[in-house]
Amino acid sequence: MVLGICPQHSKRFLRALTKEKLLEAKHSGPRLCIDLSMTHHMSKKELSRLAGQIRRLYGSNKKADRPFWICLTGFTIDSPLYEECVRMNDGFSSYLLDIKEEDCFSLFPLETLVYLTPDSEHALEDVDLNKVYILGGLVDESIQKKVTFQKAWEYSVKTARLPIQEYMVRNQNGKNYHSEILAINQVFDILSTYLETHNWPEALKKGVTSGKGYILRNSVE
Repeated sequence: MVLGICPQHSKRFLRALTKEKLLEAKHSGPRLCIDLSMTHHMSKKELSRLAGQIRRLYGSNKKADRPFWICLTGFTIDSPLYEECVRMNDGFSSYLLDIKEEDCFSLFPLETLVYLTPDSEHALEDVDLNKVYILGGLVDESIQKKVTFQKAWEYSVKTARLPIQEYMVRNQNGKNYHSEILAINQVFDILSTYLETHNWPEALKKGVTSGKGYILRNSVE
């Protein structure tokens, strides 16, 4: 069915529809938590990068047919990151998401949590609507892996990594650079695409850019 919406009503209608879909995700899943409890050592430049990633993630989520409910945890409104988010993201204070000072580990039952970290031994096989997926809000690649995995381990929370090794291969490049560490908005695009298509190769193609040094197994150069 083609929606015949008058131009003057279309924006209002789409906003209402987006709000309805987001609130539905809050109650029935899928849910995504951005763990922002590790930002206190970040430089201004890193905070700006993270604020930009949050903006892109939220923008993608609003457009998704099946959006996630997003919860920003370990996040205080008097923090430098909050200031940066407000400065960089138009309308940030009215984003449809939860902002919580508490850590994600105290907000949800531990058995429902899955911390997505490149160091996990377990490849993510599916997106479970009853689980809460956690992404670590870090932009420094050198510490990102160790810190997020360690944190999940301390709380005995399940971990998973994106199935990059299962569906992709290293591509020869001049720098001999290969990285499975992605920005939070790239990880989100993969999860969101998978939820829509149930197709990991298609989802990974969406978020693993060529600069990461990986291509799909069946890609013909």
